Amino acid sequence: MNETNGPAAASPSDIAAAVERLAGAAASGVPCAPVRDLIGRDDLAAAYAVQAALAAARLAGGARVTGRKIGLTSEAVQRQLGVDQPDLGVLFEDMAYADGDAIPVGRILQPRAEAEIAFVLGADLDDGPLDAPQVRAAIEYAVAALEICGSRIAGWDISFGDTVADNASTGAYVLGTERRTLGEFDPVDVVMSMSIGGAEVSTGTGAACLGDPIEAVVWLARMARDLGEPLRAGQVVLSGALGPMRPVAAGDIVTATLSGLGTVTVRFTEGAAA
Repeated sequence: MNETNGPAAASPSDIAAAVERLAGAAASGVPCAPVRDLIGRDDLAAAYAVQAALAAARLAGGARVTGRKIGLTSEAVQRQLGVDQPDLGVLFEDMAYADGDAIPVGRILQPRAEAEIAFVLGADLDDGPLDAPQVRAAIEYAVAALEICGSRIAGWDISFGDTVADNASTGAYVLGTERRTLGEFDPVDVVMSMSIGGAEVSTGTGAACLGDPIEAVVWLARMARDLGEPLRAGQVVLSGALGPMRPVAAGDIVTATLSGLGTVTVRFTEGAAA
């Protein structure tokens, strides 16, 4: 397929080749070339087909889904990639870390950290209007979170299609311990500061996430249902970055402070995943 977006849709063989390329990078630990030459830059159906195939392979290998993430919630990043909507990825159990944990830096290809609000659902979001009141009612509590994004694509050379296919550049996530209900804080008013080694490297607010993190979850709930895998009670939702993401390396200690939600910290060590 031509790299520019043309009229031809990606073929099943194109999708299979993209799956093979990304799976090979994940298995070998060696980033690969972008997959937009196979599936186009912004063919949503093809990109999510690749993502779904990769997720199905993980599930067949015994992985367990713990939730979803929302990416590309920043208008600046959307403009950079020439898109007008967010994307979503799947969270798996082996991506989850607790506050204060250490992550081997080789566990995630080309890791970058960003601070977010994580919501834990107390009810399914599979029926009804899936509007803001329904989403608010379904959220059991929220915590401060760090998402450690990773890209299987060399140099983070990604278009919209590349990152969607690559599970929305998901790597790992870290959840804080201070649980707050929506009666105790308002996500849109959250102020965030993220530091690496004690130096502030990223700031932002809840309003930077699609105008309101709740609206981001509304988008996710509808999109997940449209894709045939609605959000379920007990799942974690990473609602999108509140500020710019930053590269991390072995020896780094990353801490995010979110007003009303406390802090969450992770450190990075040498080596690969156990």
